Amino acid sequence: MPIATVNPATGETLATYDALGAEEIERRLAAADSAFRTHRTTTFAERALRMRKAADLLDEDQRDVARVMTTEMGKPIRQARAEAAKCAKAMRWYAEHAEELLADEQPAEQDVKDSGAAWAIVRYRPLGPVLAVMPWNFPLWQVVRFAAPALMAGNVGLLKHASNVPQTALYLEDLYRRAGFAEGCFQTLLIGSGAVEKVLRDPRVRAATLTGSEPAGRAVASVAGDEVKKTVLELGGSDPFVVMPSADLDRAAEVAVRARVQNNGQSCIAAKRFIVHADVFDAFAERFTAGMKALRTGDPMAEETDVGPLSSERGRADLEELVVDAVENGATVLCGGERPDGPGWYYPPTVLADVTPAMRIHHEEAFGPVATLYRAADLDEAVAIANDAPFGLSSNVWTHNGTELDRFVRDLEAGGVYINGMTASHPALPFGGVKRSGYGRELSGHGIREFCNITTIWHGA
Repeated sequence: MPIATVNPATGETLATYDALGAEEIERRLAAADSAFRTHRTTTFAERALRMRKAADLLDEDQRDVARVMTTEMGKPIRQARAEAAKCAKAMRWYAEHAEELLADEQPAEQDVKDSGAAWAIVRYRPLGPVLAVMPWNFPLWQVVRFAAPALMAGNVGLLKHASNVPQTALYLEDLYRRAGFAEGCFQTLLIGSGAVEKVLRDPRVRAATLTGSEPAGRAVASVAGDEVKKTVLELGGSDPFVVMPSADLDRAAEVAVRARVQNNGQSCIAAKRFIVHADVFDAFAERFTAGMKALRTGDPMAEETDVGPLSSERGRADLEELVVDAVENGATVLCGGERPDGPGWYYPPTVLADVTPAMRIHHEEAFGPVATLYRAADLDEAVAIANDAPFGLSSNVWTHNGTELDRFVRDLEAGGVYINGMTASHPALPFGGVKRSGYGRELSGHGIREFCNITTIWHGA
């Protein structure tokens, strides 16, 4: 894949970039190593000052950087501005909380005595340069939710961003530089996926984090495992959205539409499988399908647009193949389902019913505005369908029945259970999944500690 900005609304190539050569990659690795030696000795107050400055600059740049994101990957402009604002808030959150999240821990006094020590503490120390392999779908947020905690912990970052968002990637490097972080603290590597292994194997790189596809995660984890380096993986998702009879159907259907088509349906934590109790299935399906039909698809730069184009021609073709396979195997199309004529990589909001395990879409992630509807006879079947997926990122449950709620919280195989609301990420809450959705956690105290050397300091009596 060339490193280029290609407008998905038109298919026009707007800018291309040369990949870094071996000499420049080496220079940047050396700069990261040098920067870490200094950055790790700075105080939390110094780092926080720079992080807050980065947030202020991002707020000032919001409209411009939003247009860059929309141009590069097609998200509606309103959502692009919201993404930039969310990033600034996360930066400020880590600037405020990093020191307390990484404060020394004191073991119980008796345990210290039993260990034979006069005193002992646990300290969180930074690891070093961390390689971040990031996706295009949230080109600012995915990076910032790694970079803010990593930099506040005293690490430095090397960003290998998706090849179709090079301008966003370069903006991020410039943002942290303008904020006062030393040269080498955060660098963008304009390289192809084939160059990642060599960078990851370099001994100066201490760890890696990846958000992306399962194959990409396997590749990075394999190399990192061979080098015995820490990794955090946030991979695909096919989140269930379960609706039980006690739910507020109007509210559930309204949120379901937004949960499915956020970011043009290209989100790992977008609800994708809608599992509805038989008693309310028809009523929910009618409301949900009407909501999907009412969405405005079009120019992502237009304020009124709800759904823009998919990010690439290949992405649209992959989505279309899943729909065609489902229909050929008996699925019913309640709305959408046909590629529109004209320029750009658009695909209409689509609802499929009568989905079965014989269809690819039952097992594979649909990365676009396509929803699948399932009818569940009872609570047991709802849980079984929800867990019948290789992924386990998050989940949504709509019920006001306490017994049902306890069961879903206990049995759903996911990194999150969102009750009567839509899955979303927040810096104070850990984010990540189980099964083939990956391992490790981002955000919150759990996320900032992922790339720390958790050090025992023991002092003899």
